[in-house]
Amino acid sequence: MMKTLWIFLLLTSLNTFSQSAVKKFTSLSSPEKWWVIFHPFQAKKAFYITNDVLKITDSIGKTQLLDTDINGGKLDAFKHSYWLARLSIKIGARASLKLGEAHEKGNYRTFKKMQIEDGVAPDKIATTMDLFNNEIGVKIANKNEGLTKQELIHFIIWEINKGSMKIIKKDTLGNFLTCDNLLINLQTISGKWENDKCLVASNRKQ
Repeated sequence: MMKTLWIFLLLTSLNTFSQSAVKKFTSLSSPEKWWVIFHPFQAKKAFYITNDVLKITDSIGKTQLLDTDINGGKLDAFKHSYWLARLSIKIGARASLKLGEAHEKGNYRTFKKMQIEDGVAPDKIATTMDLFNNEIGVKIANKNEGLTKQELIHFIIWEINKGSMKIIKKDTLGNFLTCDNLLINLQTISGKWENDKCLVASNRKQ
């Protein structure tokens, strides 16, 4: 009965969404869907913020402000920290962090199904990186109230270049490295949730 009630509330809230929003919901992982069900009033704001963040991240990737690495690089760090900062401002820190956690749980399920996200298979190190950068984004939003959207973008870029975020260690060719600077053979980590990839400060030059 309770589950039926939540589904009813969800469908009611989705009536105010566009068809693309409803389609987006159906593509979410189970943990993300449950977040929507338990946060029906914040879900609409989160949907539009997420779409806007993805567009802005794509635009940033076409500039010289950061790198173009959306899979473990500075651009990836920007996407997560900016996403959580924007969410935190609109729906609160707690709900935002829960959504970030739901997204990462969804990534683990994606890994278990041997699927890919953003062109690569998710793993534990990428999840650790994302959760860390999520928390930094929330802290930035909480400590810098009143920033415009543009000011927040530049502030987060500044924090990334200062080394406040985490990225995955790579060489100049984009190959993954261990913490001891050894080249990682992708075949040796294929299908492994835990591997020898290494997290470093976001101001490290790849």
